[in-house]
This record gives sequence, C-alpha cells and structure tokens, in this order.
Amino acid sequence: RLNGPIPSELGSLSKLRRLDLSYNSISGSIPSALGKLSNLNELDLSTNNLNGIIPDTLGDLKYLGTLALDKNSLNGSIPSELGSLSKLKFLDLSSNNLTGSIPSELGRLSNLEELDLSSNNLNCSIPNTLGNLSNLVYL
Repeated sequence: RLNGPIPSELGSLSKLRRLDLSYNSISGSIPSALGKLSNLNELDLSTNNLNGIIPDTLGDLKYLGTLALDKNSLNGSIPSELGSLSKLKFLDLSSNNLTGSIPSELGRLSNLEELDLSSNNLNCSIPNTLGNLSNLVYL
C-alpha cells in the first residue's frame, strides 16, 4: 500500500492520461499541481486518507472524463471550477466532509452520467441547473 503525501512533482507528467492511486493509505492534501496534467482522462484518488480542500485547479483538466475523490476526509466546498470539465462523465465526491452548497456551475457538465455527492455535510438545495444534465443516469 502506498502511503504518505502525493508529490506535487507528479504535476509535471504532461503526457499522463490516467492517475489511479485508489485504495491506498495516501495522506495529506491533493496538490494543486495536479491541475497541470493537461492530458489526464481519469483521476482516481478514492479510498485514501486525503484531507484538505479540493483544489480549484482540477477545473483545468479539460480532457478529464472521470474524477473520483470519494471515501476520503476532504473538507471545504465543492469548487465551482469543476463546472469547466466539459468532458466529465463520472464525478464521485461521496463520503467526505464537504460543506457548503452544490455549485450551480455543475449544471454545465453536459456529458455527465453519474454524480455522487452522498455522505457529506452539504447544507443546501439541489440547484435547478442540474436539470440541464440530460445524460445523467445516477444522482
């Protein structure tokens, strides 16, 4: 099992298409440098011991189809910048300590098929912009 923090130097792997560090004992925060992985299709950091906020730089990953950050101890709010991930099909932020509201910008994710925000501390209503997600099959 991998442990310790995610090195920010991974952000320099410009050709990387898939980063799967799931089901480990990785701790610390998600480095904002991961937002530099310009060719990334999949980012799976689920089932670890990550804490801190979700970096808004993840919104720069324009080819990202899968973002799985579930089953960690992430806190803070869901960055509105995630609404820029136009190719995103799968977004799982469940089982964290996220607070605040669901950004209305998520309604721009027209390719999104699965959205899981369960088991968090979100205190809000569902934004009506999520009604724009015509490809959504799981909420």
